[in-house]
Amino acid sequence: MTDAPGPVEPLGRPILDRPAFERLTAAHRRELKLHCYRMMGSLHEADDLAQDTLLRAWRGRSQFDARGSLRGWLYTIATNSCLNALKARSAMHRILQQPERPPSRGPATGGPAPELTWLEPYPDAELPDLVDGEPGPEARYETREAVQLAFVAAIQLLPPRQRAALLLCDVLGWSALETAQLLGGSTASINSALQRARATLGARYKQGRPLHRSQPSRQEAQLLERYMRAWQAASLDGLIELLREDATYHMPPWRDWYQGREAIRGFFETVWGNFAGYHAVATGANGQPAVAVYARRHQDPVWRAQSLHVIEPADDRIALLTVYVGSLGQDLFKAFGLPPVWP
Repeated sequence: MTDAPGPVEPLGRPILDRPAFERLTAAHRRELKLHCYRMMGSLHEADDLAQDTLLRAWRGRSQFDARGSLRGWLYTIATNSCLNALKARSAMHRILQQPERPPSRGPATGGPAPELTWLEPYPDAELPDLVDGEPGPEARYETREAVQLAFVAAIQLLPPRQRAALLLCDVLGWSALETAQLLGGSTASINSALQRARATLGARYKQGRPLHRSQPSRQEAQLLERYMRAWQAASLDGLIELLREDATYHMPPWRDWYQGREAIRGFFETVWGNFAGYHAVATGANGQPAVAVYARRHQDPVWRAQSLHVIEPADDRIALLTVYVGSLGQDLFKAFGLPPVWP
């Protein structure tokens, strides 16, 4: 296969021992995990499937044709593992917003919905170095676009085979022929799947694609700093000022979501005084600025993990704010290398 980027060293013959095999596959671990995350929408499932991919590759290393691409062979195993895992689970995709649920106003009444499968964020610390590089020549999406939380949420709407085809062709830059060899079927069937997948994504975005994500800028860093200050000062006015007029707010695992600055303010006014104070810690998720918020309850001196916030900036304001709350948010702190209690 002619996938890109980067040169690939073949496994060769004789069959490698374990240390040599691990040296050759080490460079692909992070990108395989990211690929599994895009397929599954779950950080934890991605970790398990990436490890399973390397285990399967080790056990089946004698089947590898050294004339081909090691990277392509690993992606074949990873993609098929993800398709099998999706087939085996009850929910075929994870969500940031419950389908067809209208935006809420005022207090949240939908309640947490642990029975739904919620899309998880991806720590920037786990992103491969290639996240700032160029995808293959056939790709339609820039690498930074294709890690955004909103993009991963959008492709979860696709049936698994369409999802795999779009990721392999439009994100990684594989040809339709190469993708057909991996997924089975004809080149025409892959092109048909791509056409349907692109139409679904085009309908999802006003401009037919996600907001363009440039390299992090000084303005973005200032926006993040102002956001953290608003929380630490418990300034609701300061927080709302940072939102675009048409901003969207999600808070998995609660069903409720809010559209527009006025509606978001109306919700926060109902919960803002639930804690005695907040402490914000900068982090990164899905190539976007993110904040981990610790909260101190009234008459409790300890700062405890409270929520994980993923910010999508646009025009020096926040266009989309996704805040993981409750046990879902608290469980993510470990994956982001953060303690459950702030020292």
